[in-house]
Amino acid sequence: MPSNFFGELFRITTWGESHGNAVGVTIDGIPAGLEISTAIIEEHLKWRRPGRKLTSPRKEQDIPEIVSGLFDGKSTGAPLSIIFKNTNAKKSQYQHLADKLRPGHANYSYLKKYGIYDYNGGGRASARETVCRVAAGAIAAQLLKPLGISVHTFLSEVGNISLPSNYWPSVNDLDNILTSPVFCPDNFTSQNIINLIEKKQAEGDSVGGTVKFLIKGAPAGLGEPIYQKLEAKLAYAMLSIPASKGFEIGSGFSASKQTGSSHNDLWQNDKTSQIKQNTNNCGGILGGISTGADIYGAVAFKPTSSIKKPQNTLDLNGKETILELPKDARHDPCVAIRATAVVKAMCFITLADAYLANKLAKAF
Repeated sequence: MPSNFFGELFRITTWGESHGNAVGVTIDGIPAGLEISTAIIEEHLKWRRPGRKLTSPRKEQDIPEIVSGLFDGKSTGAPLSIIFKNTNAKKSQYQHLADKLRPGHANYSYLKKYGIYDYNGGGRASARETVCRVAAGAIAAQLLKPLGISVHTFLSEVGNISLPSNYWPSVNDLDNILTSPVFCPDNFTSQNIINLIEKKQAEGDSVGGTVKFLIKGAPAGLGEPIYQKLEAKLAYAMLSIPASKGFEIGSGFSASKQTGSSHNDLWQNDKTSQIKQNTNNCGGILGGISTGADIYGAVAFKPTSSIKKPQNTLDLNGKETILELPKDARHDPCVAIRATAVVKAMCFITLADAYLANKLAKAF
């Protein structure tokens, strides 16, 4: 399985299974001398951690154990490795599912490719792996902090409940994101989303959602042209997240309904004689390279595949059977809630990689 890394210069490699002893990440490319705060890592991790309202009741403390690449609180330039022990794994819940194809899960495709599959919680295909991404994203955020780059992510839509399509949070609204149980900045929409998720959860079902991201402070010039475009790297990052099903940048799919005269962002001088655009339909990226404007987009997530409703399926011999999860099964009714932390992490990781590459782009 040679596809467990992301990034070129700032590269993360993750390992481990959902119900194995541990999961972990190794990060290559961190410049030596970077002060790394474990408190900041833990702050990022708590927004992804299960056990909150409307999330999986699996209780993992997700305490990061840094085992290499750090000395006296600073990076050494060597690979930095972080381990997370799985303290609340329950393989017993999956024994009766061993010979059944779980709808929406990867056991059939993994079996066809590898001839073997860890059915315990999805094994390597589980979203448990994303704790590693969030930890790496927290380190990338510390690398980018001196540049003034910040990333904000929020839940914009669940089922048929959504914020207005043109809504983007104000500075004051950004504070509401972390106070909402579902990371939605609008209190009214947040409560309606909660009501819908609770309804689906009571029915033994799940629901999908959309996470939007807003990157502020990214300087012009990040990203590579042609095959390494910044939006292409962001798409690659987001669509590698478990349960992601769609990605758009800037005006996204709505651009196909517009004309050039309405979609083009016109160049102008602002009051400080800086060249800027009067609109930002391009999402802060032109030709694969950042313009200095806000970078924004959205990621769509499917409904959680594990649901408590009985489902028709097949066993490994192709015989019809019924799949029914145990009453104490532990799954998120809406994976998009915790995905807000993962989308943020992948934004930071992508930008850190682009930042390091940019330092090689010209001699002076």
